[in-house]
Amino acid sequence: MKLSEIKETLKSLNAVTFLLPNGSIVPQHFHVTEVGQITKHFIDCGGTVRDEKTANFQLWEANDFDHRLAPQKLLDIINLSEKILGIEDLEIEVEYQNETINKYGLEFNGKEFVLVVKITNCLAPDKCGIPSSKLKVNLADVKNQTTCTPGGKCC
Repeated sequence: MKLSEIKETLKSLNAVTFLLPNGSIVPQHFHVTEVGQITKHFIDCGGTVRDEKTANFQLWEANDFDHRLAPQKLLDIINLSEKILGIEDLEIEVEYQNETINKYGLEFNGKEFVLVVKITNCLAPDKCGIPSSKLKVNLADVKNQTTCTPGGKCC
């Protein structure tokens, strides 16, 4: 979901709700403690230099159980962030504290904002020797091998 999409969606909502990937809801007394733009400049494992930009929201809970972030208030925070920081219309990444800080993508299901699991992936599989499809091995054939070597199809 892009910044422009959340802004448009917020205009029609009565409440802001975030749904976690496991189906539970972020407690209604959450705060949005950060709205920003994150720029990542890096080199992938194949030697290609890359740049990524995302809009970033950080959700946080305190012990103020009566707190509720109204849709208009979140919209005001986003608008101020765009004005002051010059945030572009980027895909949104949401940070939320579980066991550690997790990063999620964001979607809307017609009622709630859904935090979507993000995964890592090799950006240069052709240069790293990663096969395009997963190697299928019969475990009965593997158990009789005593050593595992690269290319031996046992690990």
